[in-house]
Amino acid sequence: METIIEARNLGKRYRQKDAVHALSLSLPAGRACAFLGRNGAGKTTTIKMLAGLIRPDSGSCSLFGQDSQHLRPEDWQKTGYVSENQELYDWMTGEQLIAFTSKLYPSWDKPFEKELLEKLGIPLRRRVSFCSRGEKVKLALLLAMAFRPRLLILDEPFAGLDPLVRSEFLDTVLEITHQNDWSIFFSTHDVDDVEKLADDVVIIDEGRLQVSESLDSLQNRFRRIDLQGPHEPLMKTAAILGLERHADHSRFIHSAFNSETLATLEANHSEAHIDVSTISLKEIFIALAKNFQTENPRS
Repeated sequence: METIIEARNLGKRYRQKDAVHALSLSLPAGRACAFLGRNGAGKTTTIKMLAGLIRPDSGSCSLFGQDSQHLRPEDWQKTGYVSENQELYDWMTGEQLIAFTSKLYPSWDKPFEKELLEKLGIPLRRRVSFCSRGEKVKLALLLAMAFRPRLLILDEPFAGLDPLVRSEFLDTVLEITHQNDWSIFFSTHDVDDVEKLADDVVIIDEGRLQVSESLDSLQNRFRRIDLQGPHEPLMKTAAILGLERHADHSRFIHSAFNSETLATLEANHSEAHIDVSTISLKEIFIALAKNFQTENPRS
């Protein structure tokens, strides 16, 4: 399978601090990868290196097998990119900006442009400078998608979108991705949206890779466990996150759960009632983020 994005031991330092450290990741064709982390984890720095906008201090990264520092016009012709603080020609109207941008892409799809306009509700006759943040985000999304790129790189793509428009946009991206074998690499703070869109999840903290696996795999190994009734005190291990104790009740999230885990719990706490439940990706991320915060406190 073709690799669309690849990073190898990628590193970037600012003022003697590692923003990104020895980061390796890859995105196969046709997959959607959610890139998650706490504020300041290094997500935007990584995305800018992948897109060739800043130079790494160590390691390398590529799009479509081409080094990101030497991307060719044909590489950008198949890459849609929306940054966290997208700059647009604000003296143009939405209509003028779309007309101008469409001339840059031979693959620009006018019927798809019309579909996106209807779904996103973009004001065409208003100058961009007079548009709200949400309207500017929607316009940037249209400009990045209407030429049907093979790769979408999105840094906080849902910022400024109301829940209804965000849901419609996600539905559109899902539909087009499945129809056209798009690849998507996106960072977001709206973790609830990730489960709808992502095939894979990458989580970094302090610029270091912490998780890189399929969403299914991640959700299969995380469980919330409640022990109610008399039981021995639990020993804190690397797999136990967010342990809470209240008299004869213990609750925690297990990050490596399997049938052997349950058998061990039942053997060690035979008098307790054990309840095991699945949890959402948002709950998984929060549990990991709290653990990162404990292990890597910031000054």
